[in-house]
Amino acid sequence: MSPPILTALQARVLGTLMEKARTVPDSYPLTLNNVLSGCNQKTSREPVMTVDEALAQDALDTLKSLGLVREASGQRATRYEHNFQRGYGVPEQSAVLLGLLMLRGPQTAGELRINTERWYRFADISSVEGFLEELQERSDEKGGPLVVKLSRAPGAREQRWAHLLCGAEQALQSAAQPLEPSQAVDLQQRISLLEDEVHALRATVHWLCGELGLSLPGQT
Repeated sequence: MSPPILTALQARVLGTLMEKARTVPDSYPLTLNNVLSGCNQKTSREPVMTVDEALAQDALDTLKSLGLVREASGQRATRYEHNFQRGYGVPEQSAVLLGLLMLRGPQTAGELRINTERWYRFADISSVEGFLEELQERSDEKGGPLVVKLSRAPGAREQRWAHLLCGAEQALQSAAQPLEPSQAVDLQQRISLLEDEVHALRATVHWLCGELGLSLPGQT
């Protein structure tokens, strides 16, 4: 049976529950407000989201119906915990990698090893790659692949991995990373400087040709 295709918000909620279970166990299971704060974090999130209470509650309710989230019993306020490993039938290490991919987007095996330090300590990059390859080669009987190895980006040394919990199309869209605003401004400044240099060089060429009585390049 194929696993359910999640929305980006459902993946964010699920990843948040998985993260907080490991990084702040004293506050886990989480209240709706805790879930909301985790979803709207400005750090360690790609992309950054702005989620309201109604949307977060709807995502939690849907994940509950899919058996991926459950309400914790014996609590005064309603609290939620994930059921990811059992829901997807994966070991702890695979769940950790998928959780990080849901929260931070496509990453290389090296980046995943560093970013999972607070969740789980992998022995080396080869160990990370081994679990990723298992997830990529997962048989149809077990639900099919859960990650994909993306094509190497221009100028990149290593290939990144993306999760498939939101579908293959979403994985490819997440791989196309837009420039950060600061990068875009820097690039525009560099283009402007190059344009100024080209204009100056053209003016110099025109002057030299005039002084030497030569035709301009491209003219007979």
